[in-house]
Amino acid sequence: MSSFLTARQVSQRLRDAALGVLQFKVCQAPGETAMVTVDIEGWRLLLDFAGGRLHHCEFAHSCAGQQGTLDTWQRYGTDPVSLLSTWELAQIERLLTEATQP
Repeated sequence: MSSFLTARQVSQRLRDAALGVLQFKVCQAPGETAMVTVDIEGWRLLLDFAGGRLHHCEFAHSCAGQQGTLDTWQRYGTDPVSLLSTWELAQIERLLTEATQP
């Protein structure tokens, strides 16, 4: 098994959270950098979320120890967020907004 997470693997995790199949939990709300740490059933993702919009996934770490980074994904021409449908993206943005509002 590879120790590298592909953009597709991470986008599938986000897709399952958008569909409500997997539990989505914000661990750390955005600070000055607009980065949000989320947990999707053991997977930790660092998401760039500012102004109510999800821009990209900066980093992902699976419970099996695999990792992926934006720099690596962009080398292959994509990022996990860009693989989501319009509806899936809207669902994740809604979950993030609900969890980060005071």
